[in-house]
Amino acid sequence: MSYYPRPIRFCNQCGHAVCHQLPGDGDARVRAVCPQCSHIQYQNPLNVVGTIPVADDGRILLCKRNIEPRFGTWTLPAGFMELDETLEQGAARETDEEAGADIELGRLFSVISVPPAAQVHLFFCARLRSLEFDPGFETQEARLFAPADIPWEELSFRTVSYTLRRFLENPQGTQVHCFSLE
Repeated sequence: MSYYPRPIRFCNQCGHAVCHQLPGDGDARVRAVCPQCSHIQYQNPLNVVGTIPVADDGRILLCKRNIEPRFGTWTLPAGFMELDETLEQGAARETDEEAGADIELGRLFSVISVPPAAQVHLFFCARLRSLEFDPGFETQEARLFAPADIPWEELSFRTVSYTLRRFLENPQGTQVHCFSLE
């Protein structure tokens, strides 16, 4: 079953209409194949990268979304990775863009496959270097929450809830948490 909302219609090499078929090279998945130039196009999941920004006193930085989906709910700072950056660079950039937070990036904490959205979410631990924030246009408010005060019912995405719950179970742990949401 394909989870992609829009199938490829035209070849990205020559512009000809594609056919959806088995490529004939042993691949067992139906792909967008150009009958004109024989180019095979692949659809792959997008990486969403973000951080769990933590102040020295243990409070966690969350961002109130100012955009859809899930306008007005709380999330960890995260967004789509760009083509010219590493996972770490993307996570740091998104934290700066969404929260205006100065962080020291730590280790990879969670990797969550989200097949229905054709995404993989990756969150890194991060230490806040400053408690001053300058949220970008995608964020209504950036606020620190004590673990007991996290607005669990107002979190934007299951991946955020999963990541925060695992983090709070063992903030100093070294395990990378892997999970799949169907």
